[in-house]
Amino acid sequence: MEEISFEDFTRVEIRTGTILDATLNTKARQPAYTLTIDFGPLGIKTSSAQITKNYHPENLIGMQISAVVNFPVKRIAGIKSEVLVLGAYSEEKEVVLLTLTDSVEDGSLVG
Repeated sequence: MEEISFEDFTRVEIRTGTILDATLNTKARQPAYTLTIDFGPLGIKTSSAQITKNYHPENLIGMQISAVVNFPVKRIAGIKSEVLVLGAYSEEKEVVLLTLTDSVEDGSLVG
């Protein structure tokens, strides 16, 4: 992978948010959920996330996650995906969400 500078990294805005709702996106080619996430002062945002292997919608509600909030909005299977929820890719488990060990205010900057 290509090296980036610290300045490059600081341009990526990663914030914390709490999942308010999670529903199956039936229009997605790959199984995915539509997530509604509260980012505090940044407002409520939506995201499409291919995390159906490890998570059920009811278990996602209330989970505090981290997401990139300054990418351009992208249309994914009819959903306006406003943020990129972060997860670790595992060959065995697919995507595992990056979560916090202690809760913080929604919208907190991750660095």
